[in-house]
Amino acid sequence: MKTKIILLCFTLLLNMSAIEAKAQAPELAQLALNIEKLAQFKQILSDLKKGYEILSGGYKTIKDLSEGNFNLHKVFLDGLLEVSPTVKKYKRVADVVDYQLQLVKEYKAAFTRFKDGGWFNADELDYISKVYDNLFSLSLKNLDDLLTVVTAKKLRMNDDERLKAIDKIFEDMQDKLIFLRSFNSSTSLLMVQRLKEKREVKNMQGYYKP
Repeated sequence: MKTKIILLCFTLLLNMSAIEAKAQAPELAQLALNIEKLAQFKQILSDLKKGYEILSGGYKTIKDLSEGNFNLHKVFLDGLLEVSPTVKKYKRVADVVDYQLQLVKEYKAAFTRFKDGGWFNADELDYISKVYDNLFSLSLKNLDDLLTVVTAKKLRMNDDERLKAIDKIFEDMQDKLIFLRSFNSSTSLLMVQRLKEKREVKNMQGYYKP
């Protein structure tokens, strides 16, 4: 009888354990699922952190490169504002100045000659004066352009560009001097023709004078 009671109690304990285990099974499954989700979430966070570090590092790299390029670009542009000795000592710089001085000297001497010669009327002298004034103003513009090219912090040009700009200014000034000399030559020729005509008239008057 005692043995039966023990067996019955043991059976009851087994059944209760089975019932409790069966009741806890969903909770254990949910716990396992939660643990798995937590592991996945931790992996996601880890991936996000790595992604942020990559993006952050990439942004910094791009930013540094961008600033580096800008600084390099600024150095290059600032360098173009400087004028090298090669440009400053370029022969045609002095030639432009010399041409301008020749232009002023020659037109003043010519105008004095034309005005004092008495062979041109007031309107003609006014026209000649305006031609000289225009040439003088344009020659000053050439000098101003030259000064801009050979002065630092004025233009962003490399040496080759500055030399080409000086060449162009030189050619412009040379053209003005050539025009002035041609104009003076033509005007002087006209003055000589009028002098010749006056002499011829005077000679004719003397020839036919009774």
